[in-house]
Amino acid sequence: MISDLDFHTRVDPHRGSSPLSDIILGGQDGLVNVLGVILGVAAATAEVRIVLVAGLAAALAESVSMAAVAFTSRRADQALYESEIARERRHIERVPALEAEEIRDIYRQKGFQGALLDQIVRTITANKEVWLAVMIAEELRLQPPERRQPLKAALVVGGAALFGSALPLIPFVFIGVHAAMVTAVIVTGVTLFAVGAYKSASTVGSWWVGGLEMAGIGLLAAAIGWLVGLAFHAPV
Repeated sequence: MISDLDFHTRVDPHRGSSPLSDIILGGQDGLVNVLGVILGVAAATAEVRIVLVAGLAAALAESVSMAAVAFTSRRADQALYESEIARERRHIERVPALEAEEIRDIYRQKGFQGALLDQIVRTITANKEVWLAVMIAEELRLQPPERRQPLKAALVVGGAALFGSALPLIPFVFIGVHAAMVTAVIVTGVTLFAVGAYKSASTVGSWWVGGLEMAGIGLLAAAIGWLVGLAFHAPV
């Protein structure tokens, strides 16, 4: 029989933050976008060299773009959080009575009353850092930005995007255009399914539903590029 400690620490442990979301963001974006580009180009021409050049250009541009987006968005999240902390700290320093009354209102709405409510307000407002943390979490509904630094997030997202972009390109190096198109779609579908299944298994939900959902959405997006290529295809 599993003990309470084993259940808590081994069978059903809590999971902290991880770079999984950044890896999925970059990898899926690179994989799907580059697949769409090369399917569109391959549908329009039988020239492997043109497909590879287009795919490589898209892969490099995509990885740099995703890295820049990750860096700037993480910096923006940090700047917003820090500015709100500074603003709330000024309010506590300059109008403490109003801020204490806001604490009282927050916990009154949670159902606390009378002497217990007074004790909660006194306890929280006795420590300005605790007071500040409560106001940020309860009044402003802001969560601290993820611990990963913007530069690290950019490297993770950009690297994942570059790796994902390379997967559908590899078949075009070794086989003909039409066979490579089929292979690239299969590789992309299997990869997206595996990533979606792992994400669901690591968080919540059915692994096969998560896998089918990610694979279906990704392949549908890539199919748009293929349809555009068909509309402008040259005789092969």
